[in-house]
This record gives sequence, structure tokens and C-alpha cells, in this order.
Amino acid sequence: MSPPTDTHFNDPRILRIDRRPFGSLAEHDEALIARWNETVGPEDEVWHLGDFARHGKSNVEALLTRLNGRKNLIVGNNDASETTAAHGWHSVQHYRELIQETQLIVLCHYPFRTWNRMGKKSINLHGHSHGKLKPLTRQYDVGVDSWDFRPVSLQTLRGKRGLR
Repeated sequence: MSPPTDTHFNDPRILRIDRRPFGSLAEHDEALIARWNETVGPEDEVWHLGDFARHGKSNVEALLTRLNGRKNLIVGNNDASETTAAHGWHSVQHYRELIQETQLIVLCHYPFRTWNRMGKKSINLHGHSHGKLKPLTRQYDVGVDSWDFRPVSLQTLRGKRGLR
């Protein structure tokens, strides 16, 4: 499972607001597509945790066809109805809980102060803060800003961040 978030494809504001290191929006989008496809295989399950893309349903659909994986969207504050209605999503929802290797994983675009089974070692994966929020224990910002502009896997989180 790979949960990227805050890709902001086709969103010219992202270069200015978050000072992403790309010379143009086209360069940004192509780099994120390449890094996504290097990280995610065609059969991998992807849970995008919001703020996927802008500029119309047809553009979002074209983008989804270029990205590997079975794509699920957890809706973010910048996901317009054109994004959520685009063909190519396996599912679209605001919140999801999954069990991976006996561990509860709580997915939402927004970071929580507390979440289901927090005291029983469940984890919260989120976006929205673009790497600028100090996390709580077992809470991880999986936004592309924090992970070299690519999706991050649970295996990577377990190895690099001591996820248990």
C-alpha cells in the first residue's frame, strides 16, 4: 500500500506556496508522475490522501491513466467535484480505516490529535500539512513534500520512521 498526498497536479499555486524545486508546473507534474511510477507498480494499491489535482475532470482522468496502481482517493480540501467525479478512482471517500499486518491504519487528509485505537498502537497517516507539522507518536505525514515528491510505502515508513 502506498499512500501519497498533496501532489497538487495542475495547480500553479503549489510552486509558489510550498516553494517546490521545479522550474515550471509542467516540470513539477512530469517529475511527480515519473517518481510515482518508479515507486508504485501497476497492481499496487494506492490510497491518495487528498489534494490530488486541479483543472477539470478530463484533465484529472488523463492524469489518472498515466499513474500506476489501483487508485483510491481520500478527499482533501482542494479536491473539487471534478476531481472526485473523475473516472479512474477505485473509490472516493473522506476517511478510511484499514488493517495491515494486524495494525489499524487510519487514513484522512487531515492530521488528528487523537484517532481510533490510538492507545492500542494504531497509526494515523495524513497529509495537508506539507511536512510542517510536528507529528504525534504513530502519526505520519505521507505528503510528497516529505518524501522526495513520491509515494511512500508502509514498509518504508516502518524502516525509516520506526513505525511499529
